[in-house]
Amino acid sequence: MGKTIAEKIFATHAGREVSAGDIVVADIDFVMAQDGTSPLAIRALEDMGVESVFDPSKVALVMDHSAPSPLEGVSALHTMMRDFGKKTGAIIYDVGCGVCHQLIPEQGHVVAGDLVVGCDSHTCTYGAINVFSTGVGSTDGAAAMASGKLWFKVPETIKVVVEGTLPKGVYSKDIILYLAGLLGADGANYQALEFSGSTIDEMSIDARMTISNMAIELGAKAGLMAADDKVIDWCQQHSDKPLHPANPDADANYIKVVEIDATQLVPQIAKPHTVDNVCDIDEVLGLPIAQGVLGTCTNGRLEDLAVAAAIMEGKHIHPDVRFIVAPASKQVYLDAMEAGYIQTFVAAGACVVTPGCGPCVGTHNGVPSDGENVISTANRNFKGRMGNSNAFIYLASPAVVAASVLAGSITDPR
Repeated sequence: MGKTIAEKIFATHAGREVSAGDIVVADIDFVMAQDGTSPLAIRALEDMGVESVFDPSKVALVMDHSAPSPLEGVSALHTMMRDFGKKTGAIIYDVGCGVCHQLIPEQGHVVAGDLVVGCDSHTCTYGAINVFSTGVGSTDGAAAMASGKLWFKVPETIKVVVEGTLPKGVYSKDIILYLAGLLGADGANYQALEFSGSTIDEMSIDARMTISNMAIELGAKAGLMAADDKVIDWCQQHSDKPLHPANPDADANYIKVVEIDATQLVPQIAKPHTVDNVCDIDEVLGLPIAQGVLGTCTNGRLEDLAVAAAIMEGKHIHPDVRFIVAPASKQVYLDAMEAGYIQTFVAAGACVVTPGCGPCVGTHNGVPSDGENVISTANRNFKGRMGNSNAFIYLASPAVVAASVLAGSITDPR
């Protein structure tokens, strides 16, 4: 019987043949934590009596969730992270560098075939470049930082085949939102999602990362894609690490196969207060919005900003709407400035904030008011996600967000 991507990566890192359901202890290629989880991991290491990390070049702490610091307490946690970096040699990405899930692949820390854990649920983003990457708790993250190993149960895999050309105005975000509505928020619990098909083949790495990023919203352990030429080229452009591509066998065993006809998709919206509460955009057209958000680890990359800027060029946001743009990294910010996207957003009336998580996490940078509707490119919309449990968050593609902030209500970008 052939093997899935997940089974192949775990076999390589466990040093033996494995199948779904096996318990393995595997070597870890990289460990990451952010400012909401790093302090817990640091304290866990202290409780273990561990004063160093297994390989400083393979451990990174990123200040992105509350950056710049909005509170005295957060500032103390940031200082703890900086001190840990000085003590252990671990990589520190300080305020303004960007979102962890943009930085880790962008800076070349992970490549095709790697096994990666991060103390953040959206670590599954790197599956777009053929990395088995998954979120873990801070204590497990600390154990990985100390030993370079971690135990796993090899997950079963759901194969998702997406075929056909996406219609105009429909994007990768619409695919993953549609799948969330189809399978449900717990439809892939502790399973790997493996994406393939002509639609995926045609996508850029930016677009693929949007899909892998939201695998966790279906309960999945990872959102994997094959290492095709685009992935190999992308990894080689960003890193000098050796690649170990893991592509699925034709006779691999899948627990389920889901087929999606991309040609029939329309813009999708996830309505409050769950990611799987998904509908076609027609159902919510004209709903007034008070705020729009473009960015986050889901849709803050250069391609996302380009899509929105093309729609907003020469226009101005609705007078009753606030529009917040958060580039995913410093490099994305610089590239967007060079391309003129930032100028377009500012001229249109947007507020461009420090590269990082921005309003998504709800600690600062755009907490909505009671009763307000927000249209966002983020990945979660549960009550209180943006800092106010009395607000209403609608999730959509960058195109829908851009069209909506211009009109003052949810608008079809087509």
